[in-house]
Amino acid sequence: MSQQAIKLNNTLDPNSSIMKPPEQLDEAYGTLYNKDVVQTLWGMIRPYFWRIFVSLSLNLLTALALVAGPYFVKMALDDGIAMNDPQQLLYAVMGYVAVALTQWLSTYSRFYIMSRVGQSVIYDFRKRLFAHIQVLSLDFFNRFSVGRVITRVINDVNVMREFIIWSMLSIFRDLFILAGIIIVMLSMNVRLSLISFTVIPIMIAFAVIFHAHARKGYQKAREAMTWVNSVLAENINAVRVVQSFAREHTNYAHFNQVVNKYNLDANMDVVKTISWFFPAVDFLASVAMGLVIWFGGAAAIGNDITPGILAAFVLYINRFFDPIRDLTQRYDNFERTMTSGERVVRLLQQKVAVEDAENAIELAEIKGKVIFEDVSFRYEKNSDDVLSHIQLDIKPGQMVAMVGETGAGKSTLVKLLSRFIDPVEGRILLDDMDIRTVTQHSLRKQMGIVLQDPFLFSDNIRENIRFGKLDATDDEVEIAAKAVGAHDFIMNLNQGYDTAVGEGGGNLSVGQRQLISFARALIADPKILILDEATSSIDAQTEIIIQKALQVLLEGRTSFAIAHRLSTIVNADVILVMDHAEIIERGTHDELLAQNGMYARLYEMIG
Repeated sequence: MSQQAIKLNNTLDPNSSIMKPPEQLDEAYGTLYNKDVVQTLWGMIRPYFWRIFVSLSLNLLTALALVAGPYFVKMALDDGIAMNDPQQLLYAVMGYVAVALTQWLSTYSRFYIMSRVGQSVIYDFRKRLFAHIQVLSLDFFNRFSVGRVITRVINDVNVMREFIIWSMLSIFRDLFILAGIIIVMLSMNVRLSLISFTVIPIMIAFAVIFHAHARKGYQKAREAMTWVNSVLAENINAVRVVQSFAREHTNYAHFNQVVNKYNLDANMDVVKTISWFFPAVDFLASVAMGLVIWFGGAAAIGNDITPGILAAFVLYINRFFDPIRDLTQRYDNFERTMTSGERVVRLLQQKVAVEDAENAIELAEIKGKVIFEDVSFRYEKNSDDVLSHIQLDIKPGQMVAMVGETGAGKSTLVKLLSRFIDPVEGRILLDDMDIRTVTQHSLRKQMGIVLQDPFLFSDNIRENIRFGKLDATDDEVEIAAKAVGAHDFIMNLNQGYDTAVGEGGGNLSVGQRQLISFARALIADPKILILDEATSSIDAQTEIIIQKALQVLLEGRTSFAIAHRLSTIVNADVILVMDHAEIIERGTHDELLAQNGMYARLYEMIG
């Protein structure tokens, strides 16, 4: 670490509010057993039932082999050595080796089968989660940070994978082993068995205390990891803003002293809890063994039991506490799985705000006529209208521009048209069809959207343009790029159309990204085009190129443009001036100037 980074450790005021972690980092956790989680998990593993059944059978075989081992030691001592019978000794040794080999083969097979099952289930789980996330409404992503979603899909799903592979059937194996050991020990000597079990009540008490502390500790640790992921994702996505405002030192200090430190403290609390419990289990196992050796040894001296029984009891004591220790860990795994599963299920249960109607039809190729019939929208039932009684009648091929202050309702209007949200009153018609009666896929397939800061995927330029039409040929890609004026700058790059754009298109300028997004929209050949302040973040020279590209892009299409620079919309067929959820002026550029209203004042100030 650099000396500069080391000095960052003391850059935050300990009394600052930034040092205080949020009161609640994540959703509250429910009960230990969650029926929805169990049903969801069962639904995912049900296709692999027969593999699981085979693994369960192998578990039983492993348990029987493990229980049989010490008994063969007893046979070797009592029937072979004590009786001076080499043949019985050989049989006992062969039996011991056979059960050891059986245990090894059954354990290997079980691990292999369950690893395949676990990986397959998690593959299906992530596929289902990704598909669900893709169709969630934009409102969801306004409420959930990227870090929280990633935590669900990666960390929480991994916890469930570990439970499936290592814990789910191991619980049955441990129970089989315990039951087998108890039966064999009682059959050999009841008194010694009861002596061995005297420490169990103490161990149960320790386990109850341990789980009470561990549950809180694991919950806090998972919350902390969610916070780490959220802050990390936010800082990586905003790295340009961070560096632009020279916030590296402060952000590093915040991450180091608050977020990462909270995560460290949370995990250390868990470590402290674990560090006393498992040594306590080992100590109790040693106490039980000492009691067996003391009382069993006295019984062996008095010839009440054979040395073989004493040796078998010592071995069984060792094996008896192993599954108890393992069951404690499995309990923790089960607890973590319930918690992680609850978070994953909550994500899967997130309702899609805008869904297709049951009888929705595929939208045929449209001409581009758009009608808003008395459309109103508000985000909550009793909140103010974001749009109020909007009336529009747009003919095919017309360009509609929207201007107004931030919060006037411009973006909401185009979201309604794209059906990212639905109106609370009125309806929107596309070629005289209510857009709620058609599938969203067929609707949006005929729309193109160009954003103020267009997003490019971490691929080359060719594939980013082809994103608008996945089956487009290389020639079609180049034709689209030439049409919008992007071809020249692309060919000047080292690898031309094969140039990697970097994450989010970070290797290109804003203007270059915009031209690629125009080419992407053009190759998709949408009937309706939405421009969300597409020219507001570029320089004057690039704007000239983009204006020419827009002429090509808008030709023959119905378009809706949210405008920041009024000079870019003077040729629009209809200009809507929006203020406080309403359209207060409408007309052409010349008509609005003649009205000498809000548009005229805006044009005078920023046109």
